Formats: sequence, C-alpha cells, structure tokens
Amino acid sequence: MGRLSESKLVQELVLYAASAALSCLVLFVGLRQLDPNREASKKALHHKKEIAKRLGRPLVNTNPYEDVIACDVINPDHINVEFNSIGGLKTTKQALYELVILPLRRPDLFSHGKLLGPQKGVLLYGPPGTGKTMLAKAIAKESGAVFINVRISNLMSKWFGDAQKLVTAIFSLAHKLQPAIIFIDEVDSFLGQRRQTDHEALLNMKTEFMALWDGFTTDKNAQVMVLAATNRPSELDEAILRRLPQAFEIGIPDQKERADILNVILKGERIEENIDFDHIAFLCEGYTGSDLFDLCKKAAYFPIRELLDEEKKGRSVSAPRPLSQVDLEKALATSRKTTDAAFEYNGLSADTLRWARQREPGGDYQVQAAINELSKFVVSHMTSRQPDAKDV
Repeated sequence: MGRLSESKLVQELVLYAASAALSCLVLFVGLRQLDPNREASKKALHHKKEIAKRLGRPLVNTNPYEDVIACDVINPDHINVEFNSIGGLKTTKQALYELVILPLRRPDLFSHGKLLGPQKGVLLYGPPGTGKTMLAKAIAKESGAVFINVRISNLMSKWFGDAQKLVTAIFSLAHKLQPAIIFIDEVDSFLGQRRQTDHEALLNMKTEFMALWDGFTTDKNAQVMVLAATNRPSELDEAILRRLPQAFEIGIPDQKERADILNVILKGERIEENIDFDHIAFLCEGYTGSDLFDLCKKAAYFPIRELLDEEKKGRSVSAPRPLSQVDLEKALATSRKTTDAAFEYNGLSADTLRWARQREPGGDYQVQAAINELSKFVVSHMTSRQPDAKDV
C-alpha cells in the first residue's frame, strides 16, 4: 500500500509538472503574440544583422527601446543618392565634405586637440524643395555612416516616461553603431521654441534630447552627429541653435545651377540631343529643384499622350518618342512655382473665409459687399502676377 501511494504521488507530481510546463509555454506564446512591439523587434533584429555584417563587427545587444529606434536605422549601402546626384550647390557640397564627411571617414585626422573634434550638429535650412533631405541622404552615403532617421511618431507613447527613454535610446544606439548620423527632418516641429502652452511630455522630450546631445555624459570624441533640416530656422529654440554651430543655407538655385539640376534629372532618360538646358533654365526663374523635377515629369507625359492618340487613330507605334525641348516649354507654360502656388492658395483661402463670414444665419448673401470683395481680389491677383522690377 505504501509503494502504491508513493507511485501514485510520483505520477501526480509528474502530471502536475507537465501541466505547469504546458501552461507556461501557452502563456509565453500568447504573450509573445500579443506583444505590440513584436514586429518592430523582428525588423530591428534584421536591421542590426545587416549593419553588423557591413561593419564587420558582432551583433550589438540592444534593449526594447533601442529596438524601436533600430527600425528607423537606414543602411548607407541602401541609399542611392550621392553628391553627383544633386545638381548645383557646389560650394555647399565642398563645405559639407570637409566639415562633416571627412571627420567621419578619417577620424585619425581629427583626434588631436579640441579644435579638430568631429562636428556635433549641422543645420540645413532654406525654402521647400531645394534639396535639404537629398543632401542629408548624400552625406550618409558618402560618409558610410549609419543613418538614423528620427520620426517623432515613434517617440510618442501613452506611458509616462517612455518618451524620454526612447530619446535616450536614440543616442545610446547611435553610440553603439557609430559612426552614425541622427537625422531630424522638419526639426522645428520637434525642437522649436519652448513655450508655456507646450505639453509636459513634449517639453520633457526636448529637455532630454538637449541633455543627451551636449551634456555631462557626452563623449566628445564619439563619431555621432545630429543633422537637422528645416524651412523655418527662426522658430528653433536658442539652445538648439547653439548646438548646431554649422548652418548651411540651401537657397533658390540660380540659372547655372538650374541647368545643372536639369542635366541631373534628365540623365539616363530618352531625350533629344539638341535640348538647350541653359534656355530652359533661363525660363525657369525662381524654380526650386523640386519644381524642376515636377516640370520634367509633366513634360514626360506629352510623348505618352501622342502615342495614345496615334493608337486611337488605328496607327501602331512601338514606343514613345524621346522627350524634346518643346515638351519642356509646353509643360512650363502650365506650371507654377511652389511659392506662387502657395501665395495664390493662401490669398484665395483668406478671401473665401471673409466671404463666408458675410453670410448671416438664415439670411442671404450681401451681394454688394461680395462684389466689392471680388473686385479687390481680382485687382490684387493681377498685381501679384506682374513681374517685379528686379525680375525684369
């Protein structure tokens, strides 16, 4: 009877241990499937393996917060933008090579003394569409540095304190993967002027970012640089501007730079050989690089339309004809600069708002007032379309 009871007790213990192990396994698998950061961790692990292989170093150990940031790490080998892919900006590209790229590629030349340390912050500012983001990609490509594209949406969290930990993870991951570039596009939306109306979480993020950027624990010889781009540098906080000692204005290209940009855009495309790029650049006064790219895209549709018209007439055409100068001039006739389009849109929106305010609840339009406002709008519109004296 004693042996039977001992055998039964052992069987119950084994059964209990097996059921406990199975329950733990089910619980572990269930929690893993319900983990909201599961896909991010898998993607981060893939990124880290690629970077470790390229740098020839073992896989770095990261915490869960660094895994979230690692999803935004871009391997420079996957970037297809180089300095040769950007037309114009010759002086700016040379300065960026000397101040940014060379310290990352040749750290031995900048490891002596305090004056030749690597740059900690570079600001690219200028109107929209002038190539600031493309320059940032080219810097990462030419320097061979790991590119961490900071997205504000990944730093926001519903849990108190997580935003600061994610900001800390940006710099800790950059130090583990150095040489690294931390890129913040539209930096004014994240590190703008600190105001009393800002939310506490946003203020804490800004404070944490600045403390880690240039604080007591910062390694002065670390090959980590913060690269920022903005259209509104005047809205940046003074403490941020102090941490961006090197600032480059990426302005509206001149005629020669516009010709270079057109050559770069149309390189490798099927175009006629007799296109006068200088003449097209002369007609595109005030156009940015983005405007020129949109102009070329619009012109590229004209050969497609002609091919479709020929097919409708029953004629067989093997391929669209090459892009011609006439196509560019026709596209230019219906194109507008970004600044002009924004100005006209803002003016139209303001007038529409004033007209809407003139409608009283339950009443009719004030016809005479609307006609007066319409007349003012037409006159101001015609005046704004007249060329300035400096453009003549």
